[in-house]
Amino acid sequence: MASARGTSESNTAAFTAVLSEAGCSNAALARKVNELGSLQGIVTRYDKASVTRWLQGMTPKGRTPEFIAAALAGFLGRPVAPVDIGYAEQPQKPVVARALTYREDVGETLHTLAELGSTDVSRRSLLGAVPYIATALLDPQRQWLLWLLEDEQAPRLAAVAGSGPVEQVQAMIEMFDEMDNRFGGGGVRESIVHYLSTKLVPMLQQRNLPTHQRRLLYTSAAKLAAMAGWCSYDSADYGLAERYMIQALRLCAEGGDRVLGGQILAGMSHLATSLGNPTEGVSLARAGIATARSAGSPLGLMRLHAMAARGYAVLGDSRQATASLHAASGRLEISRGPAEESPWVRFLDHHYLEAEAALVHRDLGEAAQAERLAMASVEANSERRRRQAISRSVLATAFLQQGRLDEAVGTASTSLDLLAGVHSERSVQALRDFRARLAPHRAEPVVRDFDRKARPILGTAA
Repeated sequence: MASARGTSESNTAAFTAVLSEAGCSNAALARKVNELGSLQGIVTRYDKASVTRWLQGMTPKGRTPEFIAAALAGFLGRPVAPVDIGYAEQPQKPVVARALTYREDVGETLHTLAELGSTDVSRRSLLGAVPYIATALLDPQRQWLLWLLEDEQAPRLAAVAGSGPVEQVQAMIEMFDEMDNRFGGGGVRESIVHYLSTKLVPMLQQRNLPTHQRRLLYTSAAKLAAMAGWCSYDSADYGLAERYMIQALRLCAEGGDRVLGGQILAGMSHLATSLGNPTEGVSLARAGIATARSAGSPLGLMRLHAMAARGYAVLGDSRQATASLHAASGRLEISRGPAEESPWVRFLDHHYLEAEAALVHRDLGEAAQAERLAMASVEANSERRRRQAISRSVLATAFLQQGRLDEAVGTASTSLDLLAGVHSERSVQALRDFRARLAPHRAEPVVRDFDRKARPILGTAA
């Protein structure tokens, strides 16, 4: 899994120094690299001997240098790039780096989005590999919280209705949202990015827009950028998802909508936790809670508390995870219903919380609770195949945790069938998680049959 091409002694020294600073063992680094690769559908079997070879100058193939840098960044709590540990810098368009920055000048944000979107849609190959960098979310989070403290006059429940161009953009958002729910993010992402970068961004670059209309359009642009992020996430383009979400947060500050800002932070939290950075996931959820606390949106707060619970569960903190779920339930209870909430959170209801709570209980090993909630989510989401597929995967794991192997595999097989025509890497990843838990049972015929059926969709098991 490594090439024979060596690095220079100085580059080897750089890797050694960063690894020493991180304070992790060779085995721990190898495990984290394997985990990060698995999250992106790349199977590797590195071990401590592999790390020794890297330290001696051998260069691993493919995206492994990126995963090594990301793993070390997680241990250190600061950004680490492959070039920092002696690997050749990958050629990237400057926009890939710029899109990680939350800029004070919103004009630069618009320019970045226009270039990122144009390159993404029409010249995708020029983007090259776009890595997800967990530590890159730290500065946008800090910048947003500073804006929150300074902008005391920001509206607590920003209006999103409008007329003229605002009304047209709202209609497009509703259409894209419906397509995303029905067919998955992979099927609609390109359309969202194209509309945002070629229609809405140029509209915002005009100088003669009325102030109120401009604010509403900035909020709409933030929503579309966040949707582009979620759809990129659903297509396993995690680095692009991160960049669109960062730019969405900056646009949201310009629009002054704290409810939407909280939801963008919820998306960032979900991304961070799902990609193996639950501590950052909790931090982002807490920033969202601080954002939405006075925004008049109990449903928005419900989702953010659920995201915090997800992070705590992955960290194994049962007390905090349970407290966060209780807080989420409390927000749901005091909501007066969708009609009294911001349009950005009207899709949230008790079925949403059931689905997220099922994941929390699954990660805490609380199988009976996970089964009950996942089953409720399956029954409630018969028209949403992506949510169906994810909840059935969680239900399958709950069965497996209780030793009910045949039920587990049968449920997961149904989840596989649901993925036909749905472009959703999140659904695929949920099934990969289940398949990995089948490892102790691989000799069973029912498991071998499932693995053969799953391989075309999930790839080869590790």
